[in-house]
Amino acid sequence: MLRIYGSAKSRTVRVLWMVGELGISYDHKDWLPRAPETKTPEYRALNPNGRVPTIDDDGFILTESMAINLYLSKKHKSPLYPTDPRHEALAWQWSLWETDRLDRQLVNYMRHTKEYPEAQRKPEIAAEMWNEVTASFDVLETALAKSEWLAGPSFSVGDLNVAAALLRALTLDLAKWPKLEAWLTRCWERPPAKRARAMREKP
Repeated sequence: MLRIYGSAKSRTVRVLWMVGELGISYDHKDWLPRAPETKTPEYRALNPNGRVPTIDDDGFILTESMAINLYLSKKHKSPLYPTDPRHEALAWQWSLWETDRLDRQLVNYMRHTKEYPEAQRKPEIAAEMWNEVTASFDVLETALAKSEWLAGPSFSVGDLNVAAALLRALTLDLAKWPKLEAWLTRCWERPPAKRARAMREKP
């Protein structure tokens, strides 16, 4: 059986969304980042970085949420994994792009505007991150003006990977980016996405 290590309150939410789309059973170790369980020798043997998520798929160990989702969707021959090589390449392109251009930037922006206690917030970091976030939003808006989805004619792992990383953006005013806003809403309205989000927001 597939085992998933990592809390929905971390990037593991992407993997939990994916397994929901796939409809597969799994065992879940609901561990937060830097939790004591992630520092044990047993876990470090699985993931030397000590981070989450990690999966154990019948003995195959894999880390990094983007890679995990690409692997799972392809292994299970899901419609979410494009069969056209060009669409497959786009799914990889957008997944890799997001990790470089949006992931850290959006997280740090939200931390320094809403999530950290006010005394710990640094407006200069928030401003710098927002400049990078909006530039990336512009890129997505341009892409989504040409196509309803990022990697082919239908929702795919490329959309899931990017939209999952943009969960925090659901609380932002995206009126300047109407194509992005509509796409993000479509993605997060999917039933498996709603279930993953509920897991993340559970007290």
